[in-house]
Amino acid sequence: MAGKMKLLLLLFLCTATVWCSDYDEEDEDFINLSKKAKEGADVRGHRPLSKGQSPGPTNRPPPPPVSGGGYKPRPTKPPVRGAKKEKIVYPDEGGCLHAHEELGALCPTGCELRTSLLKQDRTVKSAIRDVNGKVNVLAQSTNNIYKYASVLKSSVNVRNDINTGNQDIANEFNRELEEHYVYIKENVEMNIATNIRVLRQVLDNLKSKLQKMESAMSLQVENCRTPCVTGCNIPVVSGKECEDIFRKGGEKSEMYLIKPDDFFRPYKVYCDMTTQNGGWTLIQNRQDGSVGFGRTWDGYRSGFGNIARDGGKKICDMPGEFWLGNDKISQLTNLGPTEALFEIEDWDGNKVTAQYNGFTVQNEANKYQISLSGYKGTAGNALMEGASQLKGENRTMTIHNGMYFSTYDRDNDGWLTTDPNKQCSKEDGGGWWYNRCHAANPNGRYYWGGHYTWDMAKHGTDDGVVWMNWKGSWYSLKTMSIKIRPYFST
Repeated sequence: MAGKMKLLLLLFLCTATVWCSDYDEEDEDFINLSKKAKEGADVRGHRPLSKGQSPGPTNRPPPPPVSGGGYKPRPTKPPVRGAKKEKIVYPDEGGCLHAHEELGALCPTGCELRTSLLKQDRTVKSAIRDVNGKVNVLAQSTNNIYKYASVLKSSVNVRNDINTGNQDIANEFNRELEEHYVYIKENVEMNIATNIRVLRQVLDNLKSKLQKMESAMSLQVENCRTPCVTGCNIPVVSGKECEDIFRKGGEKSEMYLIKPDDFFRPYKVYCDMTTQNGGWTLIQNRQDGSVGFGRTWDGYRSGFGNIARDGGKKICDMPGEFWLGNDKISQLTNLGPTEALFEIEDWDGNKVTAQYNGFTVQNEANKYQISLSGYKGTAGNALMEGASQLKGENRTMTIHNGMYFSTYDRDNDGWLTTDPNKQCSKEDGGGWWYNRCHAANPNGRYYWGGHYTWDMAKHGTDDGVVWMNWKGSWYSLKTMSIKIRPYFST
């Protein structure tokens, strides 16, 4: 508490600092003013006038003070020889001690305080300047810290918002996960066991059906080990081909024996004696899908299928599904000028034809190369001009005229590639004079109903019984037959 009082007195004296000098009139005025202030402030030396009283007496001038006489100045003592002048020590740097030490030191006078302050002025100013610079640096650092704290606060707020959003999302995900878990648990506990029992029953049924199918297939394989034998009576009339038989009197459409070359054995063919005045030898026929046409080179060379069957008259008057054989076709077309007739029918009973006045197939040494000329008909010239839906080079790739015969085990098509799986015969289901690949595919896979799609095909290609210029790529025709006869002017 004493320290605080000292500090307050020091500040008061600083504000009332005066210039040091000997006692003069200013000091006297200061004393008089102090007295007057005391008189005005002391209520015991003043009586206020009450109302109705007369004014008080005026002040008379005081008599002059006593002057003259009195003491003379004191004589100065001579200095003592040899005596040292003692240094006057002022207690407490200009102050004085109180009579009682427990009351502390008295305050210094204004003059002494001024002197002390002037002595410390330079040091204090330099210190103040140093402190001022540090305060400015501290203020700048404080501003930067405040700005950084503001940025951090904004970042924290943004992060808190993100965390809140993430927490909401996590809560929603957990809720959905719990719902799925409950749903799956219920299904596993309630439905899976039942479904497993149903699937086991279905599997047992499938196994039973597979066993029956295997038995039926084994029986069919056993039956097919021996070649099919027809019990039909064969007409006595014969010839080099069906036109020759027609001219010899064979006018019924049925199975005959022909012998194009005296050095070869005769073989059976089906002769159409009614279409366009007859004389046609049937070399290929598709009608019910009973025969598979995905055969080897040797199979197409010698021929396969059923030439004819009994239609109920005890004669083979109904053609079956077959391929006559490339060796026989080459032999017949090289007897002389030959024409070919393609007869086509869709699943609605509509029929079209494609007829070529020139039709020749070379021998095996020349890979059964085909030559065509002189188109007429209503189906579209697919064999010589390619698929009408295509243009330019793409259409050229579907022209069959001049191509070699190809099967899946003898690749002679126009699709030149190093990949052995990229073969037209493999992808299109049969043997034919493929280019890259076809506009017509008479020996393709047989699809019931006509329309089929890429996912139904084994390789995703248009592998049906196709004549693109009439029905496009994804319509498999109901019937298609190829007939030949010697060309002659009518």
